Amino acid sequence: MKDQHHLDEATLVSYCAGSLPQDLAVVAGAHLQLCASCRIKLRQAERIGGLLMLAQVPTPDPMASGRLAMLARLDEPAPASAVVDFGAPGDADLLPVSLRPHFGQRYSQLPWRWLIPGVRMVRAKAQGTGSLVMFNIAPGTSMPVHSHGRSEMTLVLKGAYRDALGHFGPGDIADLDETIEHQPVAWGDDHCICVAATDAPLRFSGLIPRLMQPFIGL
Repeated sequence: MKDQHHLDEATLVSYCAGSLPQDLAVVAGAHLQLCASCRIKLRQAERIGGLLMLAQVPTPDPMASGRLAMLARLDEPAPASAVVDFGAPGDADLLPVSLRPHFGQRYSQLPWRWLIPGVRMVRAKAQGTGSLVMFNIAPGTSMPVHSHGRSEMTLVLKGAYRDALGHFGPGDIADLDETIEHQPVAWGDDHCICVAATDAPLRFSGLIPRLMQPFIGL
């Protein structure tokens, strides 16, 4: 899997600190399962955070040597028996592990419901204060033009889409803020399946999507 779009560094720091909103953290965690380069950056953020904690200790801390040893071990190669496979399992019908508690085990068993022509969606079983949904977009179908109240993360699981920001294929994540307006279009011959999280309602440009918004809850 060769991904080209990654998590913002500020997002990685928030994820490391546990301050990322729950729904956004689910999508960020799924991307981290699929993206080796972002996992490396996350480990770097963890090391920096640990060192900053140690720098704030004014007196000798009996636990400091233990924390330093733990941080040092992050740089050591893991033994073969300890290596974890973060990639998608061989069964293409299985969702990434981190998404299964929220949506279920298999794509074929998801309770898709109609949203707009060419687009189906399913909501997470439990959500935080924002929104966590999965979309199934037919080839060539455009999502409504929209911007964001605050943050939006969209992770492509299958297929691809394109918008003003470029081409997004499996493993790519769009980590967006309120300054971005876009219109994703499913690209290629396959359906685009993606998982998206927001921490505030979307801002639709068109009249019809705005009228539908209270009923679709996005």
